[in-house]
Amino acid sequence: MSTLTRRSVAAALGLATALVLAACADPDDGGTTEVADTKGTKIKINTSPDQDRVTTEKVDSIAAQVPAEIRERGTLEIVDSSGSAAPLTFVATDNKTVIGVEPDIAYLVADVLGLKPHLNTVSWENIFVGLDSAKYDVGFSNITVTEERKEKYDFATYREDNLGFEAKKGSGLKVDGPEDVAGKTVAVGSGTNQEKLLIEWSRANEKAGREPVEIKYYQNDSDTYLALQSGRIDLYLGPNPTAAYHAATTGKTEVVGTYSGAGADLQGLIAATTKKDSGLVKPLAAALNEIIRNGTYAQVLKRWGLSDEAVTKSEINPPGLPKTAQ
Repeated sequence: MSTLTRRSVAAALGLATALVLAACADPDDGGTTEVADTKGTKIKINTSPDQDRVTTEKVDSIAAQVPAEIRERGTLEIVDSSGSAAPLTFVATDNKTVIGVEPDIAYLVADVLGLKPHLNTVSWENIFVGLDSAKYDVGFSNITVTEERKEKYDFATYREDNLGFEAKKGSGLKVDGPEDVAGKTVAVGSGTNQEKLLIEWSRANEKAGREPVEIKYYQNDSDTYLALQSGRIDLYLGPNPTAAYHAATTGKTEVVGTYSGAGADLQGLIAATTKKDSGLVKPLAAALNEIIRNGTYAQVLKRWGLSDEAVTKSEINPPGLPKTAQ
C-alpha cells in the first residue's frame, strides 16, 4: 500500500472511530443526531427540515464565467441521488426535505454563482442520464473521479473519497486488502466505483488462487442492512462517511476497513460533475475554491462531522480511478 493511501486510510479510520464515539437521536431536541468529531468533541447534527444552511455571497467575476444559457435561466439545476445515505444526502425528520453535506455544498456553489439552487433527486443511474441530456447542470452526489467517467464528464473536486467496509458489530472481521474478502459475501451499489474496486479485488483473489468474492446487490440500504444483520452477507462496501454515520447512530454495525476510492496508489476524490465541454466546470471549480477560501466550506464539513475529508483546493479533472485492466 502506498504512503498516500496509508495516509488517507488513517484519516478515514479517524473519521470512523470518531463518529462511533457517541451517537444518539433526541426527538425532543428538534431532530438532531449527536456524533463526535475526530477530537472527541460531541457535535449535534441537525436532522430537522429547518436546516438554517450556511450561505455565502455572490462573486460577480466568477458568476460571469457561467454559460449564458444558465445565467439567463437564473437557476442551477443540481442533481443528487434519491437514495438515503446520511450524512451525504438523506431526508430530514419530516421524511421529505433533502438534507446533507452534498446539498449544502451545492447550495454554497450556487450562492457564489448568483444562481437559485434547484435540487433534483433521482436514482443513481438517472443522475448520469440527466447530465448526458443536459436536463441537469451539475451532479453533487458523492461522485468519484474516474478515468472512464472523464471521457464523458468534467469534474471539479471538493472532497476526499474514502470507502468503508461495514460489518455486523462483533464480527471479528478486518479488511486491509483483497485477501481479506476472499470467499466473503459482500454487498455493493451497482454502477459505483466501490463495485469496480470489489470486482478487481475478486479477480485478484482468483488470480492468486484464492476464492472470489460473492457480490450481492440490493435495491436500498434497508435491505442491505437487514441482510447484514441476518448474516446473509458478511460485509457492505460503501462510502466511508455513510458507513461511519450508520455505525455510530445504530450501534449495530462497525467499520472494519477503509480504502481510497481511487485504489492503492491514488487518493480518491469526490467532484461536482458536469457534461463534458458544457462550459461549467471552470466556474464550478472557481466557486468551490472561493468557499474553501472564505471558510464556509469548512463550516459545512464541520456541521456534518466530515472535516477529515476536506481538500485544500478544487482541481479540474485530476487523475482518477484507473480503468480496469483488460
